Amino acid sequence: MSLFLIVALPFLGALLPGIMNSAGRQACAGVTFTFTLAAFVGLLSHAPTVLSGGVVQTGAEWLPALGLNFNLFLDPLGFFFAGLILGIGMLIIIYARYYLSRDDNMGEFFTYLLLFQGAMVGIVLSDNILLLLIFWELTSLSSFLLIGYWKHLPAGRQGARMALAVTGMGGLALIGGMLILGNIAGSYDLSVILQNRELIQDSPLYTTALILILLGCFTKSAQFPFHFWLPHAMAAPTPVSAYLHSATMVKAGIFLMARMWPVLSGTPEWFYIVTTAGLITMVLGAVIALFKHDLKALLAFSTVSHLGLITMLLGTGTAFGAMAATFHIMNHATFKCALFMSAGIIDHETKTRDIPSLGGLRFLMPITFVIATIAALSMAGIPFLNGFLSKEMMLEEMEHTYLFGPTWLVPALATFGSLFSAAYCFRFISHTFLGPRREPESYPAKPHDPGFGMWGPPGFLVVLVVVIGSAPFLVEPFVKLVTGAVLGNAAEVPDKYIKIWHGLVPALYMSIAAVVGGLIVLALFKPLLRAWEATPRPEAKVIFEAIIAGAVSLARGLTHPLHNGAFSRYAAIMIVTVIAAGYHAWSTGAVSAATRAVQEAGPVPIGGWLMLVAATLGMVFLHRNRLLSLILIGIVGLMVSVAFVFLSAPDLAMTQITVEVVTIILLLLALNFLPNRTPVESSPVRRTRDGVIAVVGGVAIGLLSLHYLLRDTVAPSISEFHLANSYKGGGGTNVVNVILVDFRGFDTYGEIIVLGIAALLIYALTETLLNGPVRARLLNRTPDQPRAGDMHPMMMVVLTRVILPVVIMVGFYIFLRGHNEPGGGFIAGLVVSIGVVMQYMASGFNWTSDRLRYPYHGVIGAGVLIAGLTGIGSWFVAKPFLTSDFTYVRIPPFQEFELATAALFDLGVFLAVVGAVMLSLESFSRLARRAHVKDSEHPMDIDPSRDDPAMMKGGA
Repeated sequence: MSLFLIVALPFLGALLPGIMNSAGRQACAGVTFTFTLAAFVGLLSHAPTVLSGGVVQTGAEWLPALGLNFNLFLDPLGFFFAGLILGIGMLIIIYARYYLSRDDNMGEFFTYLLLFQGAMVGIVLSDNILLLLIFWELTSLSSFLLIGYWKHLPAGRQGARMALAVTGMGGLALIGGMLILGNIAGSYDLSVILQNRELIQDSPLYTTALILILLGCFTKSAQFPFHFWLPHAMAAPTPVSAYLHSATMVKAGIFLMARMWPVLSGTPEWFYIVTTAGLITMVLGAVIALFKHDLKALLAFSTVSHLGLITMLLGTGTAFGAMAATFHIMNHATFKCALFMSAGIIDHETKTRDIPSLGGLRFLMPITFVIATIAALSMAGIPFLNGFLSKEMMLEEMEHTYLFGPTWLVPALATFGSLFSAAYCFRFISHTFLGPRREPESYPAKPHDPGFGMWGPPGFLVVLVVVIGSAPFLVEPFVKLVTGAVLGNAAEVPDKYIKIWHGLVPALYMSIAAVVGGLIVLALFKPLLRAWEATPRPEAKVIFEAIIAGAVSLARGLTHPLHNGAFSRYAAIMIVTVIAAGYHAWSTGAVSAATRAVQEAGPVPIGGWLMLVAATLGMVFLHRNRLLSLILIGIVGLMVSVAFVFLSAPDLAMTQITVEVVTIILLLLALNFLPNRTPVESSPVRRTRDGVIAVVGGVAIGLLSLHYLLRDTVAPSISEFHLANSYKGGGGTNVVNVILVDFRGFDTYGEIIVLGIAALLIYALTETLLNGPVRARLLNRTPDQPRAGDMHPMMMVVLTRVILPVVIMVGFYIFLRGHNEPGGGFIAGLVVSIGVVMQYMASGFNWTSDRLRYPYHGVIGAGVLIAGLTGIGSWFVAKPFLTSDFTYVRIPPFQEFELATAALFDLGVFLAVVGAVMLSLESFSRLARRAHVKDSEHPMDIDPSRDDPAMMKGGA
């Protein structure tokens, strides 16, 4: 299976759970499981290549000019993490099917889960750091949705915001670090970067890139001092917690440190930063976890501690440390996922996660007791379980690690952290399951073991815990293979065996001290708890909220004086800034001499210019009269259209004129709801200030335009390219239309989408006004002026009926000729819209709406869909999006004529324009109808029933 498809399958699957939700919980979970299983099987199809030491690569150009390519590669490290993500993902899906209640929207949950799963798979398979960054940010967004899935819980919303804020800020740092790294290596492809260790470490920017990258990794993997967000993410449903903590989000930072290990490790900067952060996180997380009363909070801080352990091992920079880290990633995924699922079972069955409220559950939930106990003992480092093996390797590595002077410091702290790790594991077991038998009624709910659907997934993981712990030789070759991928050289993998008994070595004594010490700490738990609660200590959540509140306050202090909603202030600030910057550039730069002479202007251009100036000045002094302002705006638009004609730009002239007509009609309908005059809101001083700024800005723009018109440009004009390639590349002689539908077709496609969205927003606003509190004011509003008595004049009704076919024919003609002569889909759409809106004006809203066969929403959608499918069609012939093609055909008896795919795209533009314009005008028409007397159902104010004897008889 292609690596592209493996990454795409979760995203494609995310389209279905919401649809399958109505088919039932089983169908919803089934389709989610199927897509995850398909991706997992696709991954396993590459197992022979990867397990033999090979690498699978594939790629496609995306934005090659930016260095962003959709390159993927699968090596043992990527295979290991992708297997964890997809394999544990299948178990989580089964577990979630039975964990979530019937009140939970399962389709929404599995949609978020698959989006998150796809982003994580994308991270571990990316061979381009820019692509990796895209998937990295997708994990932050999708985890935000998962953590905040229970929107009714304030803790869930707060935890989601905290996770997004911390990991998002780290993501920004990571972007900077990765860009620096790519610039140093001369490529953004990971496979190239990983071959340039000396070049990167010798660069003066190495330390900067390292710190920025580690900030991204530490925030994602909850390393000190960014560890606080992870426990607050426990407000998410337990399946989310189990997935995030065992195999996915928090492992993303660990993965990236392992992936970048060949080029970033081995320096003092790496050693001191990574090892110190990991050691502090390990010890701090273990100590805090011991005193947490919430089962999930205890496990969350234990995750923080074990992530610190893995980070510390990677920080040592040794091959054995990398192998121990790799092995513990595997082991932690198995026992931690099983523990979170067990905690979810307890919460699901007893309706509480409060440890003091539990105890004695081994009698009531024996299956859960066995699963949770084995997983917890593995996390504590008890022999014959997999956690013991990797913990022994960690202690062995720490025994030879020296940090900040004393040789005993790191081994002592590692043992201390392991001691508290054992203590909270023993507390998890004893305070939850052990103790005297209790009556089921003494719990918030009667506890009992759930069905196989809930205990089966953690039970399977516990089997792996025992098998790996008892027979480590089964996984040792794979662990060494992955370690070789981390090191970047399989020859550097330590020639050491993973085994249960290493002899009487220091690591064994340290392990025994940790286990015995954990039992002692558990025996002294109550006095230690009182001491812990009496000890003042900083609360990370309070500090974080204070920082966020301070940042928000500072932002408001800066933005409110500037961003107060007044457009005049924004325009003034922008224009003054542009003028100041332009003046600085002008006064400090060199100005070349003019190379062209000023042409003489004839009387016609001067007359048009004077009319334009007069209309503009009239707008300035008479703008308080809204209707007069609208007339003056129309004059300005008309004169601009004449200027386009004079300067040989007929396409622009036709577009300007049609836009003016549509705009005037739209504004007339809008002004219908406003007073005739605008109130005076600006003081004389403010008006004088605005006038000065406007005059200075206008003079500056005029002088700048004159400067460029009198000089030859240094760079060649892009118009030469368009003129030379319009027919050859786009099949049309109308350069303007070819630019719109071919050379810059993507811009046009975005514009029609924006136009459609604007029309839909106007429609939505109209619906709100018609059904909200404004409705009463519309119904009771009295017009400023008396209305004409003839609501639908006969002459106008007859004339618009006759004109409509002519207008449609003209629009059709303009559409067909647009590729070679002035015209096109945009202008044709405006022309047809004018013809249709005239029916509303002449015959009334009711009469026209009754004859509307296709809703304007559908017309907009059809236009966007046709334009999009036309662009996608070019992919099938290996061409970029919206690349057009053309040919000539001859159908007897007609002459040979041209067929171009751009015509289909132009058809999409035509439909989108007609739909958007008409939906906007129809929305305002509906408001106008509600605001005044009820519209007549018959044009020309004639009721046909008065002349139909049968209808008159029936009515009588």
